[in-house]
Amino acid sequence: MSDPVLSLEKVSAGYGQADVVREIDLVVRPGEIVTLLGPNGAGKTTTLRVVSGLVRPSRGTVRYKGRDMSHLSPTQRARAGIAHVPEGRGIFFGLTVAEHLRLGYRGETIDPAAVYTYFPALRQLRDRPAGLLSGGEQQMLAVARNLARRPALLLLDELSLGLAPLLVEGLLPVVRDYSRERNCGVLLVEQHVPLALDVADHCYVLSHGDVVLHEPAARLRENPELLVESYLGQSSTSEAPATS
Repeated sequence: MSDPVLSLEKVSAGYGQADVVREIDLVVRPGEIVTLLGPNGAGKTTTLRVVSGLVRPSRGTVRYKGRDMSHLSPTQRARAGIAHVPEGRGIFFGLTVAEHLRLGYRGETIDPAAVYTYFPALRQLRDRPAGLLSGGEQQMLAVARNLARRPALLLLDELSLGLAPLLVEGLLPVVRDYSRERNCGVLLVEQHVPLALDVADHCYVLSHGDVVLHEPAARLRENPELLVESYLGQSSTSEAPATS
């Protein structure tokens, strides 16, 4: 089994004096999609922001490729190969599709050709400003501009926000293919649970800031009652698999 690209070890974090997530243990390996589920306010977005450095943990350790990232800024983490697609897409309406796919840090190698392979629809739109794209096209671009940076770890926050499920059904399999073919670890927050479980390898469920369930996604697809119990706050009789 490959070494983790990301590991959270007893991580607590929040805003001000209040922790939103508490004592989280989580692992993402190269080429693996891990989905983080839970009701609104459970701490899913905060967890992604901790990984990308936008929120500092109050306790615990965040490791990227085995390295403690506590002293690294968000920019340094991005340069190291962590890409974060936030809620709201994070694109620039005045720039064209092609201009987005050339954006990178100084000295960074950008690979737009590979992106057009995964998102061929963007090739026809390359000269169009992002502000004139549809919502689905904008979300596609948000993912594509991060894939062009060839990340080792991709953080995706609510790709389906404001989109029809049919559009997300076309987007998430592309993320899965990229993850496996490029050996990129993915940590996915997604409100459409069946769509997330279809592409995920492992699943963690957060409730009130605590991990209440950790199972292979295949087991939850076969036993959806386990997921229902976790959302309702009931204890599951299943034993979470080891993360080593």
